[in-house]
Amino acid sequence: MLLPEQEVLNSYVSSVFHVDDITLGAPSGEFIVRYRGQLIIESVEAFDKLSDLLRPHELMPLFRKSEKGGHVIIITGKLPDPKPSNILINIGLFLLTVVSVVWTGMGYTDPANLAGVNSNNQRLWLSILHGGIPFAASLLAILLAHEFGHYLMTRRHKTAATLPYFIPFPTLLGTMGAVIVWKELPRNKRILFDVGIAGPLAGLAVAIPVVIIGLLGSKTGPILPSPGGFIEGNSILYLLAKYAIFGRLLPAPASYGTVAPLLYWIKFVFTGLPVPINGTDVFISPVAMAGWAGLLVTSLNLIPVGQLDGGHVMSVLFGKKLKYAMPVILVLMAGLGFFWNGWWLWVALLLVFGRQSADPLDQITELDEGRRFLAYCTIFVFILVFIPIPLIMLG
Repeated sequence: MLLPEQEVLNSYVSSVFHVDDITLGAPSGEFIVRYRGQLIIESVEAFDKLSDLLRPHELMPLFRKSEKGGHVIIITGKLPDPKPSNILINIGLFLLTVVSVVWTGMGYTDPANLAGVNSNNQRLWLSILHGGIPFAASLLAILLAHEFGHYLMTRRHKTAATLPYFIPFPTLLGTMGAVIVWKELPRNKRILFDVGIAGPLAGLAVAIPVVIIGLLGSKTGPILPSPGGFIEGNSILYLLAKYAIFGRLLPAPASYGTVAPLLYWIKFVFTGLPVPINGTDVFISPVAMAGWAGLLVTSLNLIPVGQLDGGHVMSVLFGKKLKYAMPVILVLMAGLGFFWNGWWLWVALLLVFGRQSADPLDQITELDEGRRFLAYCTIFVFILVFIPIPLIMLG
């Protein structure tokens, strides 16, 4: 690390900052120099200018707000340059995920497509053709849109990140989704917001048409007890999509009895009870199943906690106030766990990882009005796509 003379360092900072006081640290300590005062130019421009001046000296600035309302610039050692990734790992995981998702999708094949087929070999290929490939292509299109929404936004802001790492997991969906990993901290809250929101919006832009196309290729029928069978959970958006195509709210009970329909649906959406045996539901095609899964993935990512996309978006909108929301969110999720125990796993994961956050280097720059409006719209989107009870078992 090449430390410039104090006068030179002061001159760098003074070109963007009115200095009230200076505190000297140590090259091996938490900081080298701390300046208190007020920025004299716009914060984004100030950060970029000062970063460029300090980079040849292997130093970097941190912008912070003081508790008294002023600004603080901390000069510290530059973080190591990001290391190149091994793209073969990304490709290998993606190929394994393709196999896993195709295998899972075969289980969603319409039995009518296998009627009269006795050959096991022919049944296998028909299952791949009618279930595995449509399901995999639809679901992976949604996940790719989501992850590359994140990735391309990091490229737009010249912030290093990995390509998506897909996670094969041959169960209900065949995958646990995918992640990209930041290789460096975001410069400011606007970049953190842009990257955080780009994934859910891109994924949703693909998921909604997939749901509609899939539902158009689905059919309705009676709900019967079935060991291992399930009804996919409802969000407001999914309910409305089924209503638009089939002209009724599904799954429809055989009778509302003495319960008002509105109260019935509120209870059913948030508890999955009573299970509407002998009622009517849509038997969704593999494509519709993939679209529903895309809505589920989007809703889970928009939960406003920690490293989830919703956590990034809400943290830059509400700042430290968001920490008071986390206990409430965890309690609500734990309560939903009595109706779908998968939420208890999510509570455990969020307790481990939910306290972490990606703190930008520049914490002075706030969201502009356009981004702030979009952040509030994201809350509305989360309400529309959130699925309180993802699975309702039939047996």
